[in-house]
Amino acid sequence: MLFRRKIRSLRRIPRPWLAGKHPLSSVAAADEAEELVLDSGVLDPKSCSREILGLSNLDLGRYLSCRSNSSVVAEKGVLKQKEMVSCPRWSEQDPRLARLEACHALAKEGRLKQMRKILRQMLDDEGTSSSLLCELLCTNFKYWDSNSIVWDMLANVYARLEMIHDALFVLSKMANLDMQASISTYDSLLFSLRHTDIAWDLYEEIKSSGVSYSEYTFNILIDGLCKQGRLQHAISFFQMKRGNKEFNPCMVPFNSLMSGVCNAGFVEIARSLLSLSFKYGFLPNKYSYTALIHGLCLAGDVDKALELTEYMQTDGIELDVVIYNILINGYRLLGLMSEIWKLIKMMIQHGLQPDLVTYTILITGLCEGGNVDEGLKMRKEMLSKGFKLNIVTYSVLVNALCRKGYINEVEGLLEEMKEIGLDMDLVAYSILINGYCRLGEIEKALQVCQTMCSKRIMANSFTHGGILSSLCKNGLLPEANWYLENLAATGQTLHIILYNIVIDGYAKIGDVEGAVTLYEQIIRSNITPSVVTYNSLIYGFCKIGELKMAKSFLRKIELHELVPTVVTYTILINGFCGAGDTDSIRELLDEMIEKSIMPNRITYSVIIKALCKQGRAQEALDILKNMEIMGIGADEITYNTLIQGFHELRNLNMAFYLHDKMLQHSLMPTPITYNLLINALCLNREVDRAERALFGCMNVKSMNNFWGIRMAEEENSTIMDLSPSLAQVPVFVEYKGAASCFLFGSRTLHNF
Repeated sequence: MLFRRKIRSLRRIPRPWLAGKHPLSSVAAADEAEELVLDSGVLDPKSCSREILGLSNLDLGRYLSCRSNSSVVAEKGVLKQKEMVSCPRWSEQDPRLARLEACHALAKEGRLKQMRKILRQMLDDEGTSSSLLCELLCTNFKYWDSNSIVWDMLANVYARLEMIHDALFVLSKMANLDMQASISTYDSLLFSLRHTDIAWDLYEEIKSSGVSYSEYTFNILIDGLCKQGRLQHAISFFQMKRGNKEFNPCMVPFNSLMSGVCNAGFVEIARSLLSLSFKYGFLPNKYSYTALIHGLCLAGDVDKALELTEYMQTDGIELDVVIYNILINGYRLLGLMSEIWKLIKMMIQHGLQPDLVTYTILITGLCEGGNVDEGLKMRKEMLSKGFKLNIVTYSVLVNALCRKGYINEVEGLLEEMKEIGLDMDLVAYSILINGYCRLGEIEKALQVCQTMCSKRIMANSFTHGGILSSLCKNGLLPEANWYLENLAATGQTLHIILYNIVIDGYAKIGDVEGAVTLYEQIIRSNITPSVVTYNSLIYGFCKIGELKMAKSFLRKIELHELVPTVVTYTILINGFCGAGDTDSIRELLDEMIEKSIMPNRITYSVIIKALCKQGRAQEALDILKNMEIMGIGADEITYNTLIQGFHELRNLNMAFYLHDKMLQHSLMPTPITYNLLINALCLNREVDRAERALFGCMNVKSMNNFWGIRMAEEENSTIMDLSPSLAQVPVFVEYKGAASCFLFGSRTLHNF
């Protein structure tokens, strides 16, 4: 079986009808499929309804002989299409009963649309719960022949309104009364559940019920699998059903599959699916082209996407604003704003006007390029043209302004949103909270979080993570710990990521006691630690020099059936580098390779740093050569470390050899590189050579960088530790004596 059944606590869905009970006619299928709301570009409601129409040619009247005592029905017989049904028997006693009697009369005449409208109006007006309506139907209409149709339509209405639990409750009551739901109702419920695993439980129930599938059923299942990211299962399900000849595929499932694989970046698979659709005699429609164009743009191949639009127009399908927006967004992803303006000009020439989505993409592109002011101007242009900005547009602007630190402008946008009555969603709140945290406005972030919760919008891990990270970065570890405890006390499920943030905060300040206490709390709460948890703990112990304890946590990783990463070993190696324990470094390196965990650039840079500190620069150079053999390119920091190592050994030839090697590998020497070389030459009293090095090797940009270097006019020169750390923090150089005089002497200033 393709899908494994999962046991759930949800109410069971009805079982098949017992023998002797007449089934509900599937005439409802055509009526229901026509109005079911589908995702544009994937499921085509018109094509699906046409296919289902063939299943609904049964004569409803032959099954029904309404047993109602209503005088209106008895006197008038068949109700006319526009005729209102009046039900005086219950109108004064209970309006709900009158409406339900009207529904039964409409069901008798097959006027299902009118019946559905009445049921929906009941829910809109009174908010009647499923349990109460079911009780009314059981008590007052149990023996009416049209009763099963009303029950089925009630479940259908709940499903359409995405009131899933109510729909399931009605279906469970129908099962107790030996009533069978129609495939239309199952399809409606399946559509509402298609993003969840519950859809496949429902599919198993449909199979066991004996109800004939509609073509629409399989289309929903395939679309649902694609939307859940289960592409392999979607393709396998499609192939299995096609191989068993259980349904005749149309273009809809092909579009769903193409859209799914394109969203995942597998454009070539989408092309194969398009070729397969040709084999079945289907021609691509607008949705097919849209899916492929979108996939190509996501893959960064906008030129091919543009080429595809030409084929699209050859097939007689005109480009619309949606296609242009996809292309515009493709250029935005590539950062090619100049091409976007060309597309917009072309769009206008074809008689199409930019819409809200177009402007939002433009604003996003401008903000991503750092042109926040231009983004704000674009917003004013939108407003002047009568556009009402949506929450997405405002969220993009708020995020960009927070990154720039423009807190006043952020407050202005929030006030504007409030004035126009635009409600913020979870994404907007999360952006604002993280923006305030980034700006250090923790109090405001907490206030926004409180406002969000008061509106019953529950914060997610991203939101909580932003607050916790900000608290930790500002050294407010007790507050971060309290925040975690408060979340747990309110019954919220805490992801290990949130604990990792606080543990890492403790580790970075060297408070291993606090980190271990939180780690033990995780274990007691039966929360599984991650490798990141242990990496932070190992880093904390290395920071305070407790290398034995750090190594013991490496072994605990394996006890929890986790696999240490290259980061884990690199942190440990860096710790032993600080202690000068080269034997342990070699042991850890061998262990990594034995476990098929390949060292990366930072790992080797750390080892090079340790060897250079011990004056073993030649061995460090051998490590660099090994990196080249393995195809691991060194960066500027690694070369600077080696240059400093040879500089300390007064081996200027090797220092300049490494400088030349940097250039050979297309690495631009940094101001730090030249500082090291020039300082070494000056200390060796080779001032002329230092001057040639300065003007022969430094480019204009590097010279300009020198003006920002901090200088001190003292007699001797010192260079701070330039060795790379794991974080690769920029290094600052202080010049004294000869180097200072060389750079800022009267002769040199004149030459500058």
